[in-house]
Amino acid sequence: MSENVFGGKAKELYKKLCKDEWDSVTAGIIVAFLSVLILVWARPWGAVGALRNWGEWIIYGAGMWDSLGLWDKAAPKSALLDSGSIIGIGFIAGAFISANLGDNFDIRIPPVLEMVKGMVAGIFMGVGSTLAGGCNVGGMYDAIGNLAANGFAMWLGLVLGVILGLKYIYWEMENITWGSGGAKTIEFPVALRRILGIAAIAGLVWGTYAYGDQVILTADYDNLAEDSYLGITGGLSGLLLIAAGLGYTMQRGRWCMVQAFREPHMTGDWTLARSVMVSILLLAVGVAVVKATGLREPVHYVRGTFGIGAVLGGFIFGIGAMLAGGCGSGSLWRVGEGQIKLWITVPFFGVTNALLVPLFKQWGLTEGTAEAAGPLGKWIYMPDVFGYGGTLAIIALAMGIWYLIASWNEDTNKLMVEM
Repeated sequence: MSENVFGGKAKELYKKLCKDEWDSVTAGIIVAFLSVLILVWARPWGAVGALRNWGEWIIYGAGMWDSLGLWDKAAPKSALLDSGSIIGIGFIAGAFISANLGDNFDIRIPPVLEMVKGMVAGIFMGVGSTLAGGCNVGGMYDAIGNLAANGFAMWLGLVLGVILGLKYIYWEMENITWGSGGAKTIEFPVALRRILGIAAIAGLVWGTYAYGDQVILTADYDNLAEDSYLGITGGLSGLLLIAAGLGYTMQRGRWCMVQAFREPHMTGDWTLARSVMVSILLLAVGVAVVKATGLREPVHYVRGTFGIGAVLGGFIFGIGAMLAGGCGSGSLWRVGEGQIKLWITVPFFGVTNALLVPLFKQWGLTEGTAEAAGPLGKWIYMPDVFGYGGTLAIIALAMGIWYLIASWNEDTNKLMVEM
């Protein structure tokens, strides 16, 4: 009898951890905790670093690396040693594990129109992330959480871009029928999903063991001017595991930031928006403690794009995210659950960003510094202006205003975008 009870409890725990969709606020709290943890361990969480590295390798593999003349290094940094790439690999692995253990993994092939939109979306997101200095994670979520003013500027651009993108989606539904058929799903047997999930877990364990105590130092970077702000001192094994936790959590909670901006204007539902508000506020508090006590340098994820760079970048990125059906991090966890449209979006995103970053430097479209503004905007670390207490008060006020507007809109539908 006791064995049956124990077995029942084990099945119940498995269902809660692996099969049930997690409450979005709970997922947001976990994302904030892991975001602080990864910063303390080594560096802030981000998505664009991985995509850029993978994009560089696509360019290199296509034989265009030398002919373009955009890089002064013989080859991109190894995807198995680059910290951004390790975060991306761990993130997708965590989402893949969650999708397989939770029976969400299948190969989902979209209609031709959606494939084309995936390509266009990747280009838009690559352009937007270059202008803003990051995607919705590094340019907005983690930027605000790391007490940087540029995060608020991208936030504004994202809202405007998502609204315009939503208007386009409505227009497309009424006016475009080409390429809308032919979607299919290749379903995987439950047993195969379990095998894949267990194999991915084993791969993470092996990866953690293989990296061991390997440490990333700033000196390992090819471009110190660009990468030295990271101040990386942690080990690759920890980056891999924490990123896997982020991917698992976001897939399990269906946690996508673009939906937090979209749903209030599409359905009036502000559930995800509420969870993102809570997550940003908790992240900011945790990061303020970390930076104020000197555990990490204040400059983490402060970019000189407070101005046209972050606003325009957020606007373009928001349109792209709407076309893709997922933000930077949302695209990656959807890759992990077998959505072919995002398998298309991600390489276009990465290649576009990889090409534009050095091109922007050649064109003089540089970010501002602590000493002077640049063409893309200003570099503002908010505690330098308002102190840590004042900065947290501003972030709390901003989240509170967002809370009130989203709650009011849910009851009144005043901000809904009509079809």
